[in-house]
Amino acid sequence: MKRLFGTDGIRGVAGQAPLDAATVRRFGAALSDALAIRLGRPPRVVIGRDTRESGPWLRDAVGDGLVSRGGRAIDAGVTSTPGLAHATRSGRFDAGVMISASHNPFEDNGLKVFGADGTKLPDAEEAKIEAAILDPAGPEPPGGTEQPAEDRALLRDYVRFLEGVVPAGRFAGLRVLLDCANGSACAIAPAVFRHYAASVETIGDAPNGRNINLGCGSLHLEGLAGRVRGGGFDIGFAFDGDADRCLAVDRRGRNVDGDHILFLVGRALKRRGALAGDAVVATIMSNFWLEKHLAAEGIRLHRAPVGDKYVLERMVEERAVLGGEQSGHVIFRDKATTGDGILTAVLLLDTLRAEAEALETILDGIVPGPQVLLNVEVREKPDLRAHATIGPEVAAVEQALAGRGRVVLRYSGTEPLARVMVEADDDRLVRDLAERLAGAIKASIGT
Repeated sequence: MKRLFGTDGIRGVAGQAPLDAATVRRFGAALSDALAIRLGRPPRVVIGRDTRESGPWLRDAVGDGLVSRGGRAIDAGVTSTPGLAHATRSGRFDAGVMISASHNPFEDNGLKVFGADGTKLPDAEEAKIEAAILDPAGPEPPGGTEQPAEDRALLRDYVRFLEGVVPAGRFAGLRVLLDCANGSACAIAPAVFRHYAASVETIGDAPNGRNINLGCGSLHLEGLAGRVRGGGFDIGFAFDGDADRCLAVDRRGRNVDGDHILFLVGRALKRRGALAGDAVVATIMSNFWLEKHLAAEGIRLHRAPVGDKYVLERMVEERAVLGGEQSGHVIFRDKATTGDGILTAVLLLDTLRAEAEALETILDGIVPGPQVLLNVEVREKPDLRAHATIGPEVAAVEQALAGRGRVVLRYSGTEPLARVMVEADDDRLVRDLAERLAGAIKASIGT
């Protein structure tokens, strides 16, 4: 089992292991060595970051490690995770490192690694880099190397890509509210939607290094919903700190999550004959209503483990062009190699623009099955089903749900959390059983 890498890279509190400067320098050195062995030459690595105050010194630490082993570091500046992936696969770089903790608070940060093809590294490659970082006999790169040179053209290239995915002027006459989460989307999303002639207003658009995701963005839709509902907007979009996910709200302020987006876009692609294999990939967390409604449109739903890298792996396996997560990571494989919140917003609005029905009418016809997701802070992460006291509780709950629902248990790959999801045909039953399991986990391994 990997000790540093989770479902989305290495993540933790900036300044504390494993995101202290010394360990991050070792990460840069290990990445440089791994690439050099494969390439037979020193690698070129592009580094991007979101708006957290810890981003610049983490960039410098990654660069120190790379340079200490012969690599070269190029700074993409403040960009989104999909923007960094876009730069990485431009043909100029051997890998990319995105410094971001996504939707987490500003105190956290992380390191996400992309290969030259713009996809996140496979688990096996992450394990090799991790082993080198943890090797006590490994190099201890010094700090203080020259700051990586910034290439501002990389962000401009990404914005031009986003401005070319639908026809110019496509959103003329539409009023759009964007919640940029005080993160990476601030310098990108408003410009893109104005390019498409939308009337744009923004919130969460004043990053100061410490307010990223603070009461705003895709985890906090209340403010966006209220503004859209009361301000006469046609739609609202919310991004997370690194803009790789997107959620929306309709005119009534109702949430449009990743499942809704997969259904709306997947159905439109199928009707145009553009949905390869008549299939969509989601995760084990997606609500059963999605599977049911897609099936009514002649679309198969394939499920993958949680994590957009695993969604992409299943998409490649199934040759699917559309996949994503309930949380708003949506991958359009014919256009991008990772979840892209701004691209998702553009393509969703383009889809809705072509619909005969209003979004509100479509949502009226969707009734999600009862589903409860509870998070439990834990001090360790044993196998829950094999645990001496938790395991029997899980078995009992699954027996109670036999033929009526399902249980999904997993650990967060980025936080000390156990996630308990229960889905069935009865609200009260779902809540009671989810709380029963959460209580059992808390009693045995909770903090």
